[in-house]
Amino acid sequence: MKTIKIAGFCGSLRKDSYNKKVLNVATSLAPESMEIIDVPFDALPLYNQDLDTETPPAAVSAFLNTLDTVDGLLIVSPEYNYSIPGGLKNALDWASRGKNNPLLGKPVSLMGATPGMWGTVRMQAAFLNFFRLFDMKLVMKPEVLINAVQTKFDEHGNLTDDFTKQVIQQNLENLKLLIEK
Repeated sequence: MKTIKIAGFCGSLRKDSYNKKVLNVATSLAPESMEIIDVPFDALPLYNQDLDTETPPAAVSAFLNTLDTVDGLLIVSPEYNYSIPGGLKNALDWASRGKNNPLLGKPVSLMGATPGMWGTVRMQAAFLNFFRLFDMKLVMKPEVLINAVQTKFDEHGNLTDDFTKQVIQQNLENLKLLIEK
């Protein structure tokens, strides 16, 4: 059985991010044949078309090379000002350029966690046009919109909410099925 490789992005750069914890949980709950690779993007420069050349900055080249090797994406992100966090958007802007766009047609799972009530629903909605533009295949169900996240982890960073675990696991199973189609 072929291993499915997934690029995992955490939209928060915060050291003790709940979304990073969710990404770690997702990595542990992934189907047996799925490997989730944590892809950091904090070293990427701000997108600037002057830097978007045949020889982009080294951090950009490494980032794009990683995306070329994966079968799909997992984005776990908070919601900033009803939208996508700037650092994550910058990374996706770098990835979306040129004729060798590694995002075209890629399956993607989108998850988000917040201490608030709405579970990142607006951030997830903000991604829909981006996914549509690049013909990315979004796992539609189950949605992973984790609200009141501070109540779902213990003091050691372990997810204690069984329903949330089940939803994450089912979403990743559906990502696997989408990739295998």
